[in-house]
Amino acid sequence: MSQTNILLESGTNELEIVEFFIDHPDGYRAHYGVNVAKVVEIIRRQPITSMPEMRHSAICGAFHHRNDRVVPLIDLGKFLEIGPIESPDAKTIVTEFNNLFSAFLVSGVDRIHRLSWTEVEAPGNFLQNASKSSVVGVVRLENRVVFLLDLEAIVAELEPSMAIRFEGSISNATEGRIYNILHADDSHSIRQLVLDLFKKEGRFQVRQVENGQKAWDFLCSLRTKCEEEGKDITEYLQGVISDIEMPFMDGLNLCRRIKEDPVLKKLPVAIFSSMINEPLAKKCESVGADAQFAKPDLRILSDRMLQLILGDAGDAGRTGGGGSEQAA
Repeated sequence: MSQTNILLESGTNELEIVEFFIDHPDGYRAHYGVNVAKVVEIIRRQPITSMPEMRHSAICGAFHHRNDRVVPLIDLGKFLEIGPIESPDAKTIVTEFNNLFSAFLVSGVDRIHRLSWTEVEAPGNFLQNASKSSVVGVVRLENRVVFLLDLEAIVAELEPSMAIRFEGSISNATEGRIYNILHADDSHSIRQLVLDLFKKEGRFQVRQVENGQKAWDFLCSLRTKCEEEGKDITEYLQGVISDIEMPFMDGLNLCRRIKEDPVLKKLPVAIFSSMINEPLAKKCESVGADAQFAKPDLRILSDRMLQLILGDAGDAGRTGGGGSEQAA
């Protein structure tokens, strides 16, 4: 765990995953993974208390965790339609993301793997559909394939109130000012929610990409254009919003590259991720992020981004036009 912290602080585009497995009734063993940064601890199966009016059969109930915390337990075998996990040796993975504690019951836990985000493949459409959009990445390890699960999406499906949301009234653009934003997130649903919000507000024009590598490639091309035309980068782009967990290049590495670049470093960078807690907030600061906050409230994202732009770019980032641009 301590080595993971060093890697994330330096923005080296590396991560560690906990590999676990779920046994099928027919004897097949499926392998999955989750980012170590989301794992609080791994414990044995806990005695649970049934919860009233449970929305889904995969929610087993709840149990007492440390500090008298009550944590809901989700049977991943049931959720993935493999079958209930009945092994007496089953493990419980306690997680924290979106400022929420949850626990997931699995057949067993293998070990921790250190990887580069360049080794994480984005799931294809077929896999996305087959897994109910619960797989966010694919990793090939030795003689097996490990699927990285989107635990946030699973929790949101089981309890919609935990999903990313927009709260509050929508503010219209003031004095015709529209600001250009680059948004990097590997979740299609989150990109669409952000896009919809910015369209309704009318104060941002957003270009979206699926990972940090695509964001970096776009920024490099924009930097070259500015150098050729003798213009400031803020004449074309006024801010960057990035998730942390993304295939090929994560948000911490992207932010570090931006802040180390003599041309791009003036762009405000906001990290918008389910993983933000006190330790990770410090890691975001260590790579130069101007702001960091946890999902799921989009209001925070919009308001904070405008504050960063007005504070760092002022009227230099003023543009005309409207609408949005979706990257291929």
